Amino acid sequence: MKSYRGIAFVTLLLLALFAYASLFSGAPYLQIILPGGLPFGNALTAIGLCSISYAAFLITAKRTVIWFITLAGLVASLLWLPVSIALAGNVSLNFSGDVGTAWLAGSAILLLSVIAILLLAILLHVVAWYKRVRAT
Repeated sequence: MKSYRGIAFVTLLLLALFAYASLFSGAPYLQIILPGGLPFGNALTAIGLCSISYAAFLITAKRTVIWFITLAGLVASLLWLPVSIALAGNVSLNFSGDVGTAWLAGSAILLLSVIAILLLAILLHVVAWYKRVRAT
């Protein structure tokens, strides 16, 4: 991995860690309303998803099956916030009824999927590195 990719990878993982530590702890700053009415917590959720997905994308070999999988995860992460806003009909993501339940399940599945994709990308990256080291 080139050094700028390594730095970007670690930075993205730290950003995702900050995002999800904030979200899971219920930090008070998540309630800050950004310009346009978007709560900071919703923006931070999208940033966390995209950070995890892009970190996986950075370390995968181009034009491989896993690269396309990481690309799909990145696209899904990028679309999470606009699709969520469209489903809720508001930037606060206040849902009602079954749509809210489906959205919550879909969001959880997306998060678990991008984490699984990241772990797979890391594993494949380490295996490729090990093969290169062993070949020398």
